[in-house]
Amino acid sequence: MNIYTKEQTQNIHSHTFAFIEVAEADHVLTLTLNRAKKKNALHPQMVNEIAYALQYAHYEKNVWVVVMAANGNVFCAGADLKAMAGFVEPNDSTVPKPNNPILIGELFNKVYKPTIAKVTGDVYAGGFFFLAGCNVVVAQDDVKFGLPEVKRGLYPFQVMAALLKVMPARKVVDWCIRGYNLPVAEAERYGLVSQVVKAEDVDAAVEVVVEELKQNSPTAIRLGLEAYDHIQPSAAEHKYLNDMLQKTIRTKDGQEGLRAFREKRRAEWTGE
Repeated sequence: MNIYTKEQTQNIHSHTFAFIEVAEADHVLTLTLNRAKKKNALHPQMVNEIAYALQYAHYEKNVWVVVMAANGNVFCAGADLKAMAGFVEPNDSTVPKPNNPILIGELFNKVYKPTIAKVTGDVYAGGFFFLAGCNVVVAQDDVKFGLPEVKRGLYPFQVMAALLKVMPARKVVDWCIRGYNLPVAEAERYGLVSQVVKAEDVDAAVEVVVEELKQNSPTAIRLGLEAYDHIQPSAAEHKYLNDMLQKTIRTKDGQEGLRAFREKRRAEWTGE
């Protein structure tokens, strides 16, 4: 993951982050999605900030564990469809632009530190990169999980690949092509979620996992996760899937789906 150099990330705590909060204490780096008013939808610079912070975790020997959290009642609604259509809002982020294109499906694979997703809000579409990419997922028992891309004239290509790492193929494809909400208890049964707890127990459950991880050798874990990454799908496959998404967006149905979403109406498909 050569998105940022080690030198670029060393002053992480002096930067202004517009879309995430970054906190570091006692060998734990906590990244909190902080775009609640937009349902934590993935704005391009938000993705840059996440990649920058994860790259810092990769380089920094004093970071042993990464926790992903989110403010608001939606953990992440996936890609910002308005931004995808060219409507990118200005921001005051000082995080530099990446040196290479970011393949979000690759981000967590290259950290080589244990990552925990603390899910206290609903997750949709590209938000599943966080759940599929993290090593441990602790989820609140009343959250909703949905893949609505096909209802927008799109398809969750990279999300599908990410989910196939942790869930049975037949279930993943069924979910992708039907676009329904998956109950969190069912997500746990299929391997997407590690543990389901009540809202008041989420923090304690995450802390238990963090403390267990900190009792183990960070070096052994790092090398083990690097070995695990070696046997996963290549960056070339993720690039192909991203190219397929761009191809889908350019279709008539893709453009119609994005317009219908912006205009808050039902899409009229042509099959083109």
